[in-house]
Amino acid sequence: MMQNLLEFIKKLQSDKRFTSFDEVATKQGIILKILSLLEWDPFNIDEIQPEYAVGDKRVDFSLRSNDSNKAFVVVEKVEKNLKNSRERLMDFAAKEGVKIAILTNGIIWWFFSPHLGDDFEEKNFLRIQINEQKPEQITQRFLEFLSKRSVVSGKAAEAVENIYQAKQKAILIKEHLPKAWQEIMKEPEKWLVDIVIKVTEGLCGYKPDKETVKNFLSSDIEIKLKIPALIKPEPTSRPQEEKKAAQKLHTGKPINAFTFKGKKYMVKSWKDMLLKVCELINAEHKDKFEFLINLSTQEDAFSKDKDRILISEKIPGTDIYVNVDLTPKDTLALCYEAMSIFGYKESDLSIEAE
Repeated sequence: MMQNLLEFIKKLQSDKRFTSFDEVATKQGIILKILSLLEWDPFNIDEIQPEYAVGDKRVDFSLRSNDSNKAFVVVEKVEKNLKNSRERLMDFAAKEGVKIAILTNGIIWWFFSPHLGDDFEEKNFLRIQINEQKPEQITQRFLEFLSKRSVVSGKAAEAVENIYQAKQKAILIKEHLPKAWQEIMKEPEKWLVDIVIKVTEGLCGYKPDKETVKNFLSSDIEIKLKIPALIKPEPTSRPQEEKKAAQKLHTGKPINAFTFKGKKYMVKSWKDMLLKVCELINAEHKDKFEFLINLSTQEDAFSKDKDRILISEKIPGTDIYVNVDLTPKDTLALCYEAMSIFGYKESDLSIEAE
């Protein structure tokens, strides 16, 4: 199953005819083909029911088992903006209690779960873009979230819940880390005494008493607790015209090359640019590069745990993974943020696109 699906994904990526399909051809030539490779039987309406009625509306395909709806699939034309159909799909899925709802034009696949979060972004737990991602990654995601075995067994829904919980955990941690730091700064001696005692004992083998440590901390506490500028530099200001220029860079066109600090690098995709920029920053800040994990404002952008980010790749020369499931605009924004953390200016990076 996996090999056949992988080969079809590669065919979708190489054969430009698929991008010109209308809605009917997309359903027959792409959607049903992928579903069949995921072990759904397109000739059995007890498994794939077309034009499933939800009130006075219809869903293109309902994936079913034991007379129960397990997943909905809504199909649009390749060139149509999928955002216009999200609300309708969420309404369908919520009414029927379906945990996985998919919106696709055959090339782009958005996976939603209607019971997660309050907005579309939270509900959208997975995005597959066939013409941009690696076929092996795409195949694995389809098997995990859309194969008959995963959907019918409930493993797909369980995986969705785990992803959501992990994201919520990351959000809460990121939200409360600054508050925790503020609490520590209010009474630094209270929090640092035990830490200093433990570290001192580890260094010399002797354990200082608490009173000695308290006296030490209170004697020069401001100097001891000052965070070096290299850890978190002051945000670099940029003129208004530079902001506008950065926004205009995102045209939706493929990227050919970029220049970083005066040196030009050839790349094949926006993802390649992100990985290369991170690699270059790491080369100059090896001892501090992992600060990106905690200092990035973009949720789950960087992590040492590859399973924490749905679609990620390891930054060359590091043990850190970066989210590569981003639009060109978001990719560029993440590059600028990483640069800012280490004191680079946005003018240090320029883009060449077709």
